[in-house]
Amino acid sequence: MLKIDAHQHFWKFDPIRDSWINNDMRAIQRDFFPEDLAPLLQEAGIDGCVAVQSDQSEDENDFLLAQASRHDLIKGIVGWADLRSPDVERRLEYYQRFPKLKGFRHVLQGERDRALMLSPDFKRGIAALSKFGYTYDILIYPDQLGYSRDLAASFPDQPFVLDHIGKPHIKDRYITEEWKAAIHSLASRPNVFCKISGMVTEADWKFWKPEHLKVYIDTVVEAFGMKRVMYGSDWPVCLVAASYQAVFSVVKDYFSTFSADEQSAFFGGNAINFYRL
Repeated sequence: MLKIDAHQHFWKFDPIRDSWINNDMRAIQRDFFPEDLAPLLQEAGIDGCVAVQSDQSEDENDFLLAQASRHDLIKGIVGWADLRSPDVERRLEYYQRFPKLKGFRHVLQGERDRALMLSPDFKRGIAALSKFGYTYDILIYPDQLGYSRDLAASFPDQPFVLDHIGKPHIKDRYITEEWKAAIHSLASRPNVFCKISGMVTEADWKFWKPEHLKVYIDTVVEAFGMKRVMYGSDWPVCLVAASYQAVFSVVKDYFSTFSADEQSAFFGGNAINFYRL
């Protein structure tokens, strides 16, 4: 079975568009293309990846689709569409012509309205996804986990995946019972998966250690089980805190005592099933 990195990004750096990449993150204030990722995947024994949007525009979809047309290592794309638009179904129908476009994401973590995902217009857009067979990536902060559970409960047949384990405050070096309870509550919805990704960027960039991350992985594995978790590097964002190999080593070491079938599911099978790669 193919090994898949289920979460990474490409971009041609634009300091205005990509203003979220501030000077503290200067390590990633440059271009990142498939040619940069390919040797890292090869070194880790990874066969392909899912490229996820980082800009909320349809131009981003065009950019990622162009990369995917030239690089077979991109097995799937998570793009962006205006889910609140009255025209959303027509746009989703248009994207049906691109088989590598598997799903969509909205940067809910940055919205002033923390419960935006539960607004009638947003939910109308989510309803349209299932009509066309698209997945949805949930990008949020911990305060939005409860809203995400309500969203998933409203659409029991819609495949959702939580990005970056819900971005807990790992830098604080303690795990909150509130986050654990919210993760278990969200995981109670069988249509929700979880990417074990993005942890090092929520940790102390200079002083994090693998053992700081273990309790968070423990919680997610306990909540979701081994059939609904998947590996994601969050490269190149991870480079603010760690190399690709360092990120990969954390999960490779953690799951080294799991069965061969469980490792195969985590490092590829679950992503292949979820995104229909």
